[in-house]
Amino acid sequence: MAKYSTGSGGDSAGGSCELCGSDGGDLQTANVAGATLQVCDSCARDHGENERTTGSDSSRDEQNRKRKAAQNAAKLQDAQQADTSHWEDGADYDDDQLPYLVSKYGERVTEARQDEGLQTSELAEELDLDEADILAVEQGRATQANVGGSTIKALEQYLDIDLVESS
Repeated sequence: MAKYSTGSGGDSAGGSCELCGSDGGDLQTANVAGATLQVCDSCARDHGENERTTGSDSSRDEQNRKRKAAQNAAKLQDAQQADTSHWEDGADYDDDQLPYLVSKYGERVTEARQDEGLQTSELAEELDLDEADILAVEQGRATQANVGGSTIKALEQYLDIDLVESS
């Protein structure tokens, strides 16, 4: 349990830090986890939620805060923009949607391929598919790799396995 003192509150010279208990030194008021406490400089720096107004530190903190906010805004904007650079012209991704796949579908494909005695490159050649798509399915990341439903259907038929959840 934390050892916070209720202290005398208003005295900022002398006394002990209400967070770490260190004696002596100038104390300052800081907001720590929603509580207003009299703390030493070290605790205020490490745990305080107040803006410090001590010369160059406050301007550096403000610059860091603004830079971090700009980085977060840039990440958010990038995440909202679709990356279509990997899409092929003429492909109709809406007609080749990935169905809902069974749990551990990647393991099923890997095991069935190995039972057939095939490498991923051989299976890809046999089915006229991209080896990267087969690897994505085997690694359980078909959705992230934008694997189409036709790839899943071809794997199911050739390997005689069920990958699509039945409704």
